[in-house]
Amino acid sequence: MKRTSWSSGLSVTADGVGVISHAGAIAPRLLADRVGLTVELSKAMTRRRFIPIHDRGRVLIDVAVMLADGGESISDIGVLRHQSEALGPVASAPTVWRTLDEITAGKRKKIQVARARTRRHVWSRLPGGVPASACAGRDLGSTVVLDVDATIVVTHSEKENAAPTYKRTFGYHPIGVWCDNTEEFLAASLRPGNAGSNTAADHIDVLGQAIAQIPAAHRRDLLIRSDGAGASHDLLDWITEQNGIRGRRVEYSVGFSITAPLRRAIAICPEAAWGPALNPSGDIRDGAEVAELTGFLSPRMLAKWPDGMRVIVRRERPHPGAQLSMFEEIDGWRYQAFVTNTATGQLQFLEARHRAHARVEDRIRHAKDTGLGRLPSRE
Repeated sequence: MKRTSWSSGLSVTADGVGVISHAGAIAPRLLADRVGLTVELSKAMTRRRFIPIHDRGRVLIDVAVMLADGGESISDIGVLRHQSEALGPVASAPTVWRTLDEITAGKRKKIQVARARTRRHVWSRLPGGVPASACAGRDLGSTVVLDVDATIVVTHSEKENAAPTYKRTFGYHPIGVWCDNTEEFLAASLRPGNAGSNTAADHIDVLGQAIAQIPAAHRRDLLIRSDGAGASHDLLDWITEQNGIRGRRVEYSVGFSITAPLRRAIAICPEAAWGPALNPSGDIRDGAEVAELTGFLSPRMLAKWPDGMRVIVRRERPHPGAQLSMFEEIDGWRYQAFVTNTATGQLQFLEARHRAHARVEDRIRHAKDTGLGRLPSRE
């Protein structure tokens, strides 16, 4: 009770005396309490025969609130400590460090379970149910869409596991998964800066974590989207294998490189096979067309990939000054391809559905604004 009783009798006003700064930090702290996350984290961090002065679930929530509030180091927890009249007792920086040191591999798994339980509780109470993912003026119904992507987090000193990145910066290259339906950050893996973009093992690991975060009742119909970094045999094989789980359908929409076989297929693809592409609102996009290349690729090439994989390509007239490949210079079109195992649906809609993966860039930006961009913790 003590871990959440701080908000009893709390009210908000825009005037008066004794006002506090960073009042907005109260909202995420209160939200964590109301949805049960604080209590679940406390259970996950429980140790036998150890009763801490500062509840460990409360400490973890306060660290998250501090990061969302703009904190850049563990010592910034002092900003919350200065608001004790409103927030109640807040742990000191040394206590935060001790709490983080207590998080073993076993504790991390329990924290993941705590997050999943809280999410199940919240999703079950969403008015109207889980919102549908939308694209091209239509929604995808009950399908839960998972967008996986990696990003660079720059650090300006040689911190643990930091390394040079492919962008000639220095830091980390975490990979994460976001739920497009609810815009939630489901799972992530912190990797050194020199980690590969298309490392199948990392994609599989973080997607497995993300699926475990989705309530069981909503795992029946999943769509996994990725850019070209996800186009590996191992990842597509793994996604295909997920369809072997009883009561589950998993589709993918993954970017694909324009390789020599695809260039040959584009060259022989008749003009009649091309149809107009759609913009995000569902209207026809001028100067953009879509075609399926699966039937123009050699069976030998397709045999190397999972059964049912379709190859779809988009071509668009480039903006003035855009750099094209030697192949694209021939006819003046810019080409982008993706693969999917979705068996039905208009090509235009499937292509628009894939391009909606770009929304993950906004999710990444928001994550960086609320803590991801300030990894790792430091004194």
